Amino acid sequence: MKIGLFIPCYVDALYPEVGVSTFKLLKSLGLDVYYPEEQTCCGQPMGNAGFEVKAIPLAHKFDLLFRNYDYVVAPSASCAAYVRCFHPNMLKGHQCEAAGKTMDLVEFLHDVVKVTSLPARFPHKVSVHNSCHGVRELGLSSPSERNIPKYNKVIDLLNLVEGIEVVEPERPDECCGFGGMFAVEEQAVSRCMGIDKVKRHIATGAEYVTGPDSSCLMHMQGIAEKEHLPIRFIHIAQILAP
Repeated sequence: MKIGLFIPCYVDALYPEVGVSTFKLLKSLGLDVYYPEEQTCCGQPMGNAGFEVKAIPLAHKFDLLFRNYDYVVAPSASCAAYVRCFHPNMLKGHQCEAAGKTMDLVEFLHDVVKVTSLPARFPHKVSVHNSCHGVRELGLSSPSERNIPKYNKVIDLLNLVEGIEVVEPERPDECCGFGGMFAVEEQAVSRCMGIDKVKRHIATGAEYVTGPDSSCLMHMQGIAEKEHLPIRFIHIAQILAP
């Protein structure tokens, strides 16, 4: 199985340790992993801001770089969702092979590799953040507004880690207020949503908050630091990696 590793812009620029942990984790599972160095942004920031036309060249480049891999794996539910859900329509009438192979790290490990054990250890109480794109576009967990049996692929993977205690906050799939451009254009609302979300995570007694999106974790971390709230944030790849 040949894996193309896609590292989103903000992970590359702000949280490179998440990319490194993702690479180590995939390699530890015996997978053939490659990192195309010519990769750039998937176009999500432009698309979300209403400038989808400007994102089309990036979608073309993404497809060109990743079309020959069996799977494209990203440590970002939002970027994986953007590629899979929006690139096909953006590239309508053109070749678009990579989008259908693109997956978030959690769904790839859970649904494709089907891991049943991990050599990881994390002796801490951890609260799970279910990011919006992961829940409603990738199906990483069951949306609370739908009358379906409860499931959570993030929790399934975390439960394979030695020493960990996993909890969820009240309103487990409520938005943290990031939303990319939303946090910029509706700063006051975004901040209030973030404070509420962080306080719910703290109420669980957790030491850490984890999830599949560094963007959401970054937003909540910034709020926690400004408000002097006692909790830390870590991407799930950093917990699962050996």
